[in-house]
Amino acid sequence: MHRLLILLVLALAGCGHLGAPPAPAPAAPARLPVDARAHDVVMFALGLVDTDYRFGGKNPDAGLDCSGMVNYVFQNAASLRLAGSAADMAKLGRQVKGGGLRSIEGLRPGDLVFFNTRNQPRSHVGIYIGDNRFVHAPNSNGKVRTESLTHGWFATRFEEARTYFD
Repeated sequence: MHRLLILLVLALAGCGHLGAPPAPAPAAPARLPVDARAHDVVMFALGLVDTDYRFGGKNPDAGLDCSGMVNYVFQNAASLRLAGSAADMAKLGRQVKGGGLRSIEGLRPGDLVFFNTRNQPRSHVGIYIGDNRFVHAPNSNGKVRTESLTHGWFATRFEEARTYFD
């Protein structure tokens, strides 16, 4: 009986042993906060996908060019006026934190991305929407669409990103 009692105590003690504490869950990747207006900019821009391109176009009914699309979106979705060319818009924004020129690190949805598409700095602009993609009005052969920042023709022509939100 004494042996049985000792075995029972050992068995219960074994059940009560918790072992090493569980490893902490991996931390979620750091996410930068997104201004509510930036979210509205992204949603508004996505709503323009398939709008016709028109050089100098400033509204979707007549067609949009890249800077016309950006100004239209920012004015209607965020009450910010970003008139002028792509190069003019680049002068107004602040460099995206977390990356230097030609870096996509630190990009947040709603930031503007600039490209050298005509052997001219900042000759094209689009709106970053997340997941290394942007919305833009490409050229007279196309419509407003999304593209990759990391693959394809625009990836090799990316110059910088600028932000207009805190």
